[in-house]
Amino acid sequence: MRIGVPKEIKTLESRVGMTPGVVSGLTRQGHEVIVETNAGAGIDIADAAYVAAGAKIAPNADAVFEQGELIVKVKEPQPVEIARLKPHHVLFTYLHLAPDPEQAHGLAKSGATCIAYETVTGPNGSLPLLAPMSQVAGRMAVQVGAASLLSPAGGRGMLLGGVPGVAPAKVVILGGGVSGAHAAQMAVGMHADVTLFDISATRLEALDVQFSGRVHTVFSTPDAVADAVYGADLVIGCVLLPGASTPKLVTRADLKRMKRGSVLVDVAIDQGGCFETSRPTTHAEPTYEVDGVIHYCVANMPGAAPLTSTYALNAVTAPFVSALANKGWEKALADDAHLAGGLNVVGGKIVHPAVKIALGL
Repeated sequence: MRIGVPKEIKTLESRVGMTPGVVSGLTRQGHEVIVETNAGAGIDIADAAYVAAGAKIAPNADAVFEQGELIVKVKEPQPVEIARLKPHHVLFTYLHLAPDPEQAHGLAKSGATCIAYETVTGPNGSLPLLAPMSQVAGRMAVQVGAASLLSPAGGRGMLLGGVPGVAPAKVVILGGGVSGAHAAQMAVGMHADVTLFDISATRLEALDVQFSGRVHTVFSTPDAVADAVYGADLVIGCVLLPGASTPKLVTRADLKRMKRGSVLVDVAIDQGGCFETSRPTTHAEPTYEVDGVIHYCVANMPGAAPLTSTYALNAVTAPFVSALANKGWEKALADDAHLAGGLNVVGGKIVHPAVKIALGL
C-alpha cells in the first residue's frame, strides 16, 4: 500500500504522523511511504532520516495526497487538506468531529474513509490512541495553568505551590480519567492544594489510593463542583465522553463568583470544551479573559511538546497503521472491533453513533 505522511499545517503544530522508525517497519513489509519534505523538521527529523528508512520524499502536500492511499496525520485535516481527499483515500488521524460540523460534512462530501484516533477503543473500554496525548495534556495543563496565574499573564500573581508561611493555590480538576490523573500528579508534585471530581465512585477510590490521600476526591454533582470552583485559583477541565460533545460544567454565571485572576484550563476543548465560555485558541494566542477569569483553551495542547508527543503517539498508532496497510481498511476493521470503533466517516456518511448524536443527525 502507498502511505502518505503530510506535514502538519495547524498553527504551531510540529508533530508528525510517522517517525522514521515506524516508516522503516512499513517499508520492510513491502509498503511504499511518501513523506512530505520537512514533515519532521519541527522535531529535528531530517528528510534524510526518512530516506534512510526507505521513504520517498514528496515536494509538497499535493504530491503526498495524489500518491498516497492511506493518509496518516496527527491533527484534524484543515480545509485545504479536506479538499485534497478523494473517495479512494483512507484518512487515519485525530478528527474530533463532535464540535466541528463543517469538518464532518466536508469529510463526508470528500467520499474518503476517515478513521479517528480518539474513538479507537481498547479491550477495557479505554481509548489507547488518545491516552498518550491525554497524558501530555494533563501534565501540561498544570504547567500552563501555573504560568497563567502569574501577573505577567494576567493571573492573580500567585505561585502555584506557595512558599513556607503562604498557602498554595487551590487546584480543582474536573474528571479523573487519564488527563485528570496526570494533572493531579503534576499539581501534587508542585505542592498545590488539589481537589479532583469524578462521577465514578470506583475511580475516586482508586485515585485516593494512588495519591495516598494527598488529593481530595469528591463525587461530582453540580452544586459540589460550583462550590469548589468559586474558591479555586486554577480549574482544569478533563471531562471526556468518547466521540461526543463535552458537558458544560462551569457556566458563564459561575465566572462572576470566581476569584478575579483565577484560571480555567480546558483540556476538553477538542470535543467542545467543558466550560460554557470556552472557545478554541492557538499556541500563538493561547489565552483570553472573560469576567476577570483567564481562559487557556488551546485545541492542540500536546503540539507544544511535539518531540515528546510524536514519539508517544507513534508508539500506539504504529500497530494500527500496519494493520490498515497489510489488510486494507475493510478487513482490518472486520478483524478488530476496537479499530472499527474509530470509523467516523465512510461512503459519504457520518457513521459513528456518538458523533451523529452530537451533530444532530
